Amino acid sequence: MSLEVKVPAVGESITEVTIAQWLKKDGDRVEMDEVIAELESDKATFELPAEAAGILRIIAQEGDTVDVGALICKIEENGAGAPSAPAAQAAAPAAQKASSAAPGPAAETVEMKVPTVGESITEVTIASWLKNDGDHVEMDEVIAELESDKATFELPAEAAGTLQIVAQQGDTIEIGATICKIIPGAGASQANAQAAAKQDAATQQVAAKSGAQPTSANLGAQTYASGTPSPAAGKILSEKGVSPADVQGTGRDGRITKEDAQGAQKAAPAPKQESAPAAAEAPAATGERNQRREKMSSLRKTVARRLVQVKNETAMLTTFNEVDMKPIMDIRSKYKEKFKEKHEVGLGFMSFFTKACTVALQEWPAVNAQIDGNDMIFNDFCDVSIAVSSPKGLVVPVIRNAEQLSLDGIEKEVIRLAKKARDGKLSIEEMTGGTFTITNGGVFGSMMSTPIINAPQSAILGMHNIVQRPVAVNGQVEIRPMMYLALSYDHRIIDGRESVSFLVRVKELLEDPMRLLLGV
Repeated sequence: MSLEVKVPAVGESITEVTIAQWLKKDGDRVEMDEVIAELESDKATFELPAEAAGILRIIAQEGDTVDVGALICKIEENGAGAPSAPAAQAAAPAAQKASSAAPGPAAETVEMKVPTVGESITEVTIASWLKNDGDHVEMDEVIAELESDKATFELPAEAAGTLQIVAQQGDTIEIGATICKIIPGAGASQANAQAAAKQDAATQQVAAKSGAQPTSANLGAQTYASGTPSPAAGKILSEKGVSPADVQGTGRDGRITKEDAQGAQKAAPAPKQESAPAAAEAPAATGERNQRREKMSSLRKTVARRLVQVKNETAMLTTFNEVDMKPIMDIRSKYKEKFKEKHEVGLGFMSFFTKACTVALQEWPAVNAQIDGNDMIFNDFCDVSIAVSSPKGLVVPVIRNAEQLSLDGIEKEVIRLAKKARDGKLSIEEMTGGTFTITNGGVFGSMMSTPIINAPQSAILGMHNIVQRPVAVNGQVEIRPMMYLALSYDHRIIDGRESVSFLVRVKELLEDPMRLLLGV
C-alpha cells in the first residue's frame, strides 16, 4: 500500500513552497514522524515529517517549487529498505554466476521512458549520454543526464543489457516519451568492439614511439567520457574561460565533475617571443580579481519575484515630506530613564511612528485598505507590518491591532518580533495579514528612498536618517534634526489627496507629540 504525501497548508497567504533539501534519499526507509525534507516559503523554512513508516519514493526534486496540496512524495508502507552496499556487493558475483550458468528464455526489450520529475515539468533536454549506443549497461547504472528548466538529474538503467539510444543528445522530449531501449544480454556491439580495438592499437603506437611498454593497465584506460565535463561543470568552465583539456577529471571514467570545474584555474599563457617592438598595449589588471557564485535562496528568489510583480501590477507613486524630530527627541531625553524603569523597555522612535500611523490610518481608511479582484477591502483595525533585516533576508512581522497598544506595548512587540526574526524563529502567522507597512532605512544611513509596496497592502511608509539641517522656524533660521518621510501607495485605490493628507497628518502628530498622546 502506498501513501501519498502532499504539501501541507502552512499559512493563509502561502500558495507554494520550494523544496530546499531532501534529508532522505529515494528508496530509503523512513519512520513515522521522521523529518524527511525541508521546505521553504517566501517567509519561513519548515520541516516535513513522514506520515507513515515505509519506503520513500521522491516525486518532486530539490529546488522544485510546488503548490500547496500538490503531491511531493509517496511512502510504500510495510516495504523493505534498499539493500545495504556490502550486501549488494556480495550479491553481485552470485548474480553474475547465475546469469552465466545457464541461459534462460529470451527476455523482452525494455523500453525506457522519461520519468516524471515534478508536477510542473512537462519536458526535459538530454544534456549528455554517459554510455554509447550499443554499450553494455548494468541495472541502475547511470546512463544519461537530463535537464529541465529547474534542475539536472540522472537517468539510471532499468535493466541490464545492450543500450539502444532512441533520442539523441540535445533533443528536448516530453515526459513519458521513449528515450532508449535496453536489450537484455551481455557484450557491446561489434562497432564498439572495433572502436575499442582501434583505441588500443593507437595506445600501443604511442607507447612504442615513447619507448614505453604497453601494459594491460594503460590499455583502454581512456574512454569517451575522459575529459568530458558534465553540464554543470561545462557551464562553470565556460564562465572561467578554462578549457576542459586543461582539467583532470575525477568522475566516472575520467569525467570532469562540478567540483573539478570549481577548483580549476585558467592556465597561464605562454610567454610571447617578439622579433620586433610591439605596439603599446593596455596595462593588465593587477592584484587579486576573485569572484564567487552563490545560489539564490528560495526566500531571495520569492522576494525578487514579488517585488517585480508589485512594480508591474500596481500604479505605484511616492509622496514625500519632512519631519522636525526635535520634539520627540526632547521627550525621549527627558523621560527615557523613567520610561525604561517603569516598563522595562527603551523608548524608541518606532513606537511614535507606529502610533502616529494608526491614528492617520483611521482618519484615511483607503491607505489601510487593499484591492481584491474588483472589490476594495477596508479594515477597521491596524495590523502594522514592521520590516526587519534578518540573516536570511528581509522579513516583515506584524503588530496586531496596533491602534489599541500604548507606546510601551508597541516597543515590546517590536523588540519581541525583531529578536525572533534574527533567531529565525518567526512563525507563518506572525508574518501574514498586515494592512500597512513601516520600513526604516535610516538605521543604515539612507537619506531618501522610494519603498516598494508590500502586496497585497496598498501603502508603505519609509523612514530615513536624521540630519541636522538649517530650517526656518517662526521666521528665524535654526538648526533642527530633520527626517525625510516617503509614502509609496497604490494609486488605483488611494488618490493623491488621501496620500498627501495622510502623510501631513503623520507629520503633525510627530512634530506635536502631545496631540498624539491626547488623541487630538
